[in-house]
Amino acid sequence: MKNENQMDNWRLTAYALGELDGEDQAAVQAYLDENPDQSAVVDEIAKTARRIESGLSSEEVPMGLELSPEQRLVIEGQASRSKAPAARPILGMRSLVATAAAVFLVAGVWYAQKTTTAYQQRSFAYNVGSGPSMNPIPASRRVAQTRQTDAYLKSSSAAGGTPALGRDSLTAIGYWGDDARADAVPTPSQRLALRQLGYAGLSEDHPGAPSRNRESYAEVREIPFRSPLESPLSTFAIDVDTASYANARRFIEGGNLPPKDAIRVEELINYFPYDYPKPLGETPFAVDIEVAGAPWNAAHRIVRIGLAGRPLSIAERKQSNLVFLIDVSGSMKSANKLPLLVRSMSLLVENLDARDTVAIVVYAGASGVALEPTSAQYPEAIYQALEQLSAGGSTNGGAGIELAYSLAAQHFRKGGINRVILATDGDFNVGASRELDLESLISAKAKTGVFLTVLGFGSGNLQDSKMETLANKGNGNYAYIDSIQEARKVLVEQMGGTLDTIAKDVKIQVEFNPSHVSSYRLIGYENRLMAAQDFRNDAKDAGEIGAGHTVTALYEVIPIGVHSQQDLRYRQAHPAPAGNPSEEMLTVSLRYKHPEESAAAEELTYPIIDHGKNFFEASEDTRFASAVAGFGLLLRGTDMRAPATFEDVYSWANEARGQDPKGYREAFLQLVKRAGAINR
Repeated sequence: MKNENQMDNWRLTAYALGELDGEDQAAVQAYLDENPDQSAVVDEIAKTARRIESGLSSEEVPMGLELSPEQRLVIEGQASRSKAPAARPILGMRSLVATAAAVFLVAGVWYAQKTTTAYQQRSFAYNVGSGPSMNPIPASRRVAQTRQTDAYLKSSSAAGGTPALGRDSLTAIGYWGDDARADAVPTPSQRLALRQLGYAGLSEDHPGAPSRNRESYAEVREIPFRSPLESPLSTFAIDVDTASYANARRFIEGGNLPPKDAIRVEELINYFPYDYPKPLGETPFAVDIEVAGAPWNAAHRIVRIGLAGRPLSIAERKQSNLVFLIDVSGSMKSANKLPLLVRSMSLLVENLDARDTVAIVVYAGASGVALEPTSAQYPEAIYQALEQLSAGGSTNGGAGIELAYSLAAQHFRKGGINRVILATDGDFNVGASRELDLESLISAKAKTGVFLTVLGFGSGNLQDSKMETLANKGNGNYAYIDSIQEARKVLVEQMGGTLDTIAKDVKIQVEFNPSHVSSYRLIGYENRLMAAQDFRNDAKDAGEIGAGHTVTALYEVIPIGVHSQQDLRYRQAHPAPAGNPSEEMLTVSLRYKHPEESAAAEELTYPIIDHGKNFFEASEDTRFASAVAGFGLLLRGTDMRAPATFEDVYSWANEARGQDPKGYREAFLQLVKRAGAINR
């Protein structure tokens, strides 16, 4: 940590541009909290940057200046691990503004490539040909573990405050490393930096004592193998949420494996787009099914069910009535909460037009309308309303939700997109009975055509289970945003899927043929299971598919004749039925409704034969999805009936990387490496 009178100018500018990682963000935030005059200058730089980015977002990248996905990933990996240059005395405010203005002249060119000058300063000093290190902590620092810090980490974990950060973060603020004292306790600025980073192990009242981590995850009870003689039908609602993947990444990049119940395997799988066939005719989505060997057990089979929603062009996108419901309570002060939230929503606004309106409702101790419905044809008014938001006060989310839905109903657009976008760290403080009332309200509003998107921010206070429940009740989706890059993915690249629902109440039911299947299990979707009789009960709510979304579900199947330890543990395995069995292994049925209709659903049926492909003969999409599933099962500690490691997952995914224009699959490979290093 620098002393109170020093901070790199490039770091302040990079902070304003949103291009620092969590550790550097926290260090700068702590400095700015102690230097309000510099904070005002940085805020002005950030506003100017948003205007420049908006103005240049439509420009084409000059020929020859494109970065390949591999170069971007290596640059990002090296930049996140680099040590900052030596500190220089802080310049006066005028000098800083002048420096930032010069930076923006260069940044204009690079914004067209989705990057910034500060990003270049940190990245191009490194060899682009070398990949990110699997272990970012030098050996000398790993050895220099102080007694006090070790005890501090252990006491925090034992008290239920699982650290959201590892030793990287402690080193970044000068609380870990060669110069750490055995009797050291965090200074006030270090405690602030840790809290800004989301580390939950500090108490403001007692500096060295652990505090309770308020993050909340619903228990995930994994689905066991079932016999088709006893349970021939498996029924569930589809799910396109992706929050679990981004949240798991936050833990792993902080140096810790995520809590078991933070992992919802289907959300890890569905984080990635897949190249499934596009729909034809009037059906809003296409269905693609493949059977192949399981990577972790060659004797088992993987059944991959893929759905691809019809993409919509910009011209086809419906007009939208959007209400941003923004949490501005005191818990949202951290740099990875409200400041990131404002930048994220600004990205969405940049991609709206005259067909769309945006209103802003805020809530803390009380709720209110920060911006009446305003045409996105005039984005400056929306940007200004966002930039004026500040965090403070207690949380009263219930009143805010009611007000947001009321505003959306008043300006309802028939045949258009009507959606409340809730952005929060998930803390509502409304009580158990009030939560049930809110869920009922959201379910009722969903039936009127006002849907809900939930965006989670920050750490240490994330009420994950509550946020997922609200999104499910609201016929919407739930995403976790840990960086401006993730905001761009969710709110820009996948804007159609996030906002525009093309099919609702989508259910899948699979019937397994006991002539070919000894037992089966659904991988993930634990909290989306439905009773078999509810498949054709169209009053039962299910999942939604957005424009251009892909949805993937995996079953692991043990064929007849393959030894199943679970089947044989307490009783003899069921004999195969006598007679002339069908060649079909299973039948997949789907039901769905069009988003603006409440009449009977339509049903599709697909009988499937297993042609005996091994894992390496399967498509890249099936192999990559299976590798991601294996990653999730490892993080959860699930029994895969055969030994498997993070190195295995890396190998499976690497060989199935295929076309990766956005670099998501390469980034997954690096995440697997890091998880493997932590797990050693």
